[in-house]
Amino acid sequence: MKSKTTALILSIFLGGLGVDRFYLGHTGMGLLKLFTGGVFGIMYVVDIIMILTGKMTTKDGQSLA
Repeated sequence: MKSKTTALILSIFLGGLGVDRFYLGHTGMGLLKLFTGGVFGIMYVVDIIMILTGKMTTKDGQSLA
């Protein structure tokens, strides 16, 4: 089970590089964020909000602990 705290820290500090998405198993979105700078900053903010509200899940659908 992946940690919500770890995902949030990765998203805040390395989210523009897609590291948070790679951690959660979303490789395709991680690559998209890596090559576009967090989709020009929009996905960077969206991912932080999704993690804080508990709507972000791992690739296999598990919620973050």
